[in-house]
Amino acid sequence: METTETTEVRNMAENGGSKVSYFLVGLGIGALVGVLFAPSSGEETREYLSKRADEGREYAQRKARELRERADDLVERGKQAAQQGKESVAAAVEAGRDAYQREKSKAV
Repeated sequence: METTETTEVRNMAENGGSKVSYFLVGLGIGALVGVLFAPSSGEETREYLSKRADEGREYAQRKARELRERADDLVERGKQAAQQGKESVAAAVEAGRDAYQREKSKAV
């Protein structure tokens, strides 16, 4: 005797299999219709795709170059900020030493 769960699982498996079959049939029909009604010849389509791929590659290279320049700029600005911070800390340490020496000399 089958339980309700077993029946539901079997029905879901059968429905899932038929859905995949319908999808594959639809995919094949779509590909066939696409080839039959393509507005360009195969050679023209390949040329178009090649041109678009070249444009995409050039665009990616241009963007990579821009990103590299921006990264270099940010690194340089970071170095400058670090140097300014280092100089500020050094000046604060020197001022602290001077103040300590003044107070030390007053105490003697």
